[in-house]
Amino acid sequence: MLEKVSVPRRRGRPRKNPTRLIYDKAADSDPLRKRLKKRGIDLICPHKSNRRKPPTQDGRKLRRYKHRWKMERSIAWVGNFRRLVVRYEHKINIYQAFFHVACLLITLRQF
Repeated sequence: MLEKVSVPRRRGRPRKNPTRLIYDKAADSDPLRKRLKKRGIDLICPHKSNRRKPPTQDGRKLRRYKHRWKMERSIAWVGNFRRLVVRYEHKINIYQAFFHVACLLITLRQF
């Protein structure tokens, strides 16, 4: 999955390696942390409760994990639009138009 990631910049080519990856407890493994460290990516995830080795990160990094719910909530709001979930449209520009309409309706519901 990380091979396809491109982090946009204001100028120049998109970056292939994000600076950090925020994930849930399922990603708490030392081999994964080592592979990401080689690529220069910092893994931020809470430790599993049955972890045998000592924790590798303190609470300062996990403060960023608290804001993960904002993204998940936004994806859930878009998931309420069945047309986007099932994807009846074959052309990407029509699908993108419906996505923008869904974002507009989500924004209007906030006010």
